[in-house]
Amino acid sequence: MKKILSLILTAALAGVTLTACSSNGTSSTASSNDASSADTSSAASSAAESTADTDNVIKIGATATPHGEILEFVKDKLAKEGYDLQITIYDDYVLPNNAVASGELDANYHQHTPYLNNYNEKNGTDIVPAALIHYEPFGLYGNGVEKLADVKEGASIIIPADDSNETRALLLLQQEGLIELPEGANAKDGVTTLDIKNDHGYKITTVQADTVAAQFANSDAGSLAVINGNYALAAGLDISKALAVEDASGDAAQTYANIVAVKSGNENLPKIQALIKALKSDDVKNFINEKYNGAVVAIF
Repeated sequence: MKKILSLILTAALAGVTLTACSSNGTSSTASSNDASSADTSSAASSAAESTADTDNVIKIGATATPHGEILEFVKDKLAKEGYDLQITIYDDYVLPNNAVASGELDANYHQHTPYLNNYNEKNGTDIVPAALIHYEPFGLYGNGVEKLADVKEGASIIIPADDSNETRALLLLQQEGLIELPEGANAKDGVTTLDIKNDHGYKITTVQADTVAAQFANSDAGSLAVINGNYALAAGLDISKALAVEDASGDAAQTYANIVAVKSGNENLPKIQALIKALKSDDVKNFINEKYNGAVVAIF
């Protein structure tokens, strides 16, 4: 009998011990789960804050004139809407596209669509226009020449060499009757000096677009040059004194409109739409008209 009672007591004590161990184990697991949940919640909160911060920052690359100046004009307006516009200025056309393709920048504003298409084709990238903002009419300038009727036979004409700019320059020269191009020559399909049917004796030289203004400044009296609007501005040239300007009603204005460009799929991001809305405002149109006096033309 004593032996039976002893066995019952031992079993009871073992049950109490097991219950205590089980209770401790459950408590430890619950504590571990609570800590894990807290860590997850904290990480999610930090990620949300980081995303919110990123969504309010607009990183954009641009060339200084006029693009950087126009962006500076809308910076305060965007700040009032909760966006931090961070502008990086480049003196190169390729690097801003590289930065958008890599995700370093959200957008850029320095080029037209034909140039962007050419970049995408060469680099296998997918950057797209998000909005057309302005165009910079090409001007034909004369060194000591006040009107086209004074241009001498055999005069030298300096034009930019890259594909799209060369096309625009040649179309302007044809517009003014200085050369003849094949019938149907247009901005979209492009032309080069090799396509000229009749140069009327003028000596046409192609050089890098960013050097045309400098070479024109050092050219002989009587020489002519076709210069991009932004480079003309930077060189202090007054487009109102140009011998001729691209026709605003021609296809060049739409084809070569300067764009805000982004990586494909990002066109409708709220911050990109906010940027476009700010750039296409009446305030910006007035700013462009007053500051650039025809050297930059808003197309919205």
